Amino acid sequence: MKLYRQKFVSMGCPCEIGIFNADAGAARLAMDGAEYEVHRLDQKYSHFRNDSFITRLQTSARRPQGTHVDTETSALLDYAETQFKLSGGLFDVTAGRLARLWQECKSLPSPTKLCDALQNTGWKKLQWKKQRLVMPVGMELEFGGLVKEYAADRAALILKRRKISSAFIELGGDIHVIGPRPDGEPWNMGIRKPDYQHESRDKVFANIPIFVGGLATSGDYERSALIDGKRYGHIINPKTGRPVNSFQSVSVVAPSCLLAGSISTMSMLLGQSAGLDMLQTTGFNWLAQTTDGEIHTEPVEE
Repeated sequence: MKLYRQKFVSMGCPCEIGIFNADAGAARLAMDGAEYEVHRLDQKYSHFRNDSFITRLQTSARRPQGTHVDTETSALLDYAETQFKLSGGLFDVTAGRLARLWQECKSLPSPTKLCDALQNTGWKKLQWKKQRLVMPVGMELEFGGLVKEYAADRAALILKRRKISSAFIELGGDIHVIGPRPDGEPWNMGIRKPDYQHESRDKVFANIPIFVGGLATSGDYERSALIDGKRYGHIINPKTGRPVNSFQSVSVVAPSCLLAGSISTMSMLLGQSAGLDMLQTTGFNWLAQTTDGEIHTEPVEE
């Protein structure tokens, strides 16, 4: 058995697929299929593309009857609704206007712009009834907290359908592992050191052994902005309209990458105290580093 690796770029981040297989041709075909699935989802749900499905959804807000969405998007919307309820309204995919406001700002958003974005945010303002979605004019959906993790799980499914039993998919730090390595040992996945200057991007400060399932990391350092000497992360509290300031990073291992990502993001949104309380009830492996550098873990190999 040989380890075959394939690197590519999608969803705005470096990606890699690794497969143990005895046949090079079969390994390449499997990796090509998994990579294609990641690109498909990037094209479909990217809010940076004018031809994406998510962009077409925004334009449907001008139609009172809304728009019909496919089965895949329906499942993601159902999942988003569940996470909204579980998080007490903090995990909200309708916060696209808020996310874009902070992504594009060179200075602190004005109270007027912040108020306008908040008025166009809120899951309860949607009309969602199983494959028909009616959005208010001005609202923007943001699937960034779901799609990359979902894509890792989907790529893993493609590999499983090709009878691959030992592999990993990594999409910008979000990972799905299929089975242990051929010798029965787990994959040892490194967690990159939080670094606001990006000088130690490739440095690993913790390792998490995974036999199967997903690993996702949420942080405030990969996509952050420095405004008036203060750093603001990209994870926005949809109730206040402001970036959260709780953890530098949270990593979670769960049966799927999508679930792991939801838990890690939710813990960031809840804040240090409530976030740690929630993590301790999951029964999963996790690692969290607070903004002052303190590390909490359950149980993770450092």
